Amino acid sequence: MALAGFVRSAYPFAMPCFGHLPKLALMVALLPLLTGCGDSAAPEIAIAVVGNEAAPFDSGVRLTAAGQLVRAAMAQGLVGLDEQGRVVPGLADRWIVTDDGVSYIFRLRDGTWPDGAELSAESVKAGLRQTLAELQATPLGAEFVQIDEIRGMTGQVIEIRLVQPVPDLLQLLAQPELGVLHGGRGGGPMSLRRDGVTAVLAPIALAKLGLPRADDQPAPARSIRLLAVPAPVAVKQFVAGEVDVVLGGRFTDYPEGAAASGVGQRLLRIDPAPGLFGLSVSRADGFLARPENREALALAIDREALAAALEVGGWVPTTRVVAPGSTGDLGTVGERWTSLTPAQRQREAAARVSRWTTQHREPAALRLALPDGPGGDALFGRLRADFDAIGVALSRVGDGKEAELRLIDLVARYPRPEWYLAQLSCAAARGLCSSSADARLADARGAADPAQRGAMLAEAEAELTAANVYIPLGPPVRWALVRDNVVGFAVNPQAFHPLWPLAMQQK
Repeated sequence: MALAGFVRSAYPFAMPCFGHLPKLALMVALLPLLTGCGDSAAPEIAIAVVGNEAAPFDSGVRLTAAGQLVRAAMAQGLVGLDEQGRVVPGLADRWIVTDDGVSYIFRLRDGTWPDGAELSAESVKAGLRQTLAELQATPLGAEFVQIDEIRGMTGQVIEIRLVQPVPDLLQLLAQPELGVLHGGRGGGPMSLRRDGVTAVLAPIALAKLGLPRADDQPAPARSIRLLAVPAPVAVKQFVAGEVDVVLGGRFTDYPEGAAASGVGQRLLRIDPAPGLFGLSVSRADGFLARPENREALALAIDREALAAALEVGGWVPTTRVVAPGSTGDLGTVGERWTSLTPAQRQREAAARVSRWTTQHREPAALRLALPDGPGGDALFGRLRADFDAIGVALSRVGDGKEAELRLIDLVARYPRPEWYLAQLSCAAARGLCSSSADARLADARGAADPAQRGAMLAEAEAELTAANVYIPLGPPVRWALVRDNVVGFAVNPQAFHPLWPLAMQQK
């Protein structure tokens, strides 16, 4: 069997959804005060992640942002992600992929588990199988249905065989949830200790991990103190110099956490992360029973005005389910209603609402479930104005409450149409769905020919678009605050910032 050779890097991709943020340039008054504790020679670095205080200690496979960071630090998978979002070695130090794309063969690094047991193919196979079994009931688990067999070939070599090629298998195996556990504990590269609500992560010696240290490689000499707090608290801690990095910022807290914080533009980092940011339709009764009425809501939204309301410079709205420019996207499904002005779209939407209200002798009223925060306030204000203009009364309820519409805000695990379609599938249960789109997606995943696969994916997107069960708005917003002297951080399309590189100390 011919082999494709060693694969040591991720698929290069980037979605340039965001530009510069000129509005924040003037907010530099407090910069001289931000001396902070982020000395690159300091014995530890303090990091705040937006979330609740229990998040760093998540268990299972449904992880929060803080839980993902901690899991990736203390439990590597076969591969992992570096600070730029690229696939890098993890428990496996090298791997090969067969030319037909259905066999991935990994050579494990030397090393031991925390209990002293050898890092072997059998132990990794057992841990990986257990993780995949736990993932079965999650949207991420559906990405691994093409795995046919996991087997140990020799003491240090493990093979994953597939039924059909999965172009982004390495990217999927690098996700934090795929961290392999042995006896309930991971193999590093950092150890975890709990200090109240703070997670203390200390680097494990490279020699114990079975990793050589090159002369030009910085030593992981710092521990990390990580805690999860609400966004306003995290920003205040950053401004006060109590933490060096704030991670996990979203659109909900962007206005308060970034623009209104007094933090200079150069310390604010926004990830060019593709994904889903839009409204799912939860019910198919009343005004929302017919696809054309659901389309009226999508027609009514002035996305350029929404971009201005969110105040995120360079945010590029879209009417497409799949992010434009995704890998494998044929481009046959384009932006909708490009020949109509926002006013013309709203007139058409208003006519549909009027017909429905006249026929049913009742007003069209909908509830939107949104998370708290100033970004959520801005989003709701803009949507309410647009819906008012077409005769639909929109009210707001808390995130998780019963509602006809709710926000989906997800970063893509990999930049292909398959991810978007899977997240909105009937199996994902995020709202109304299209069984015909699901069927086309299943056909595409079973197609060996890339051209045929692409055509089927385009058909699936067209089916989902016609069903109008999801109203796209644009890309998700992910931001961080990072001091100038912090190393090991880079904006990236994954919007994931592993802790291991942040522990590296400059020479």
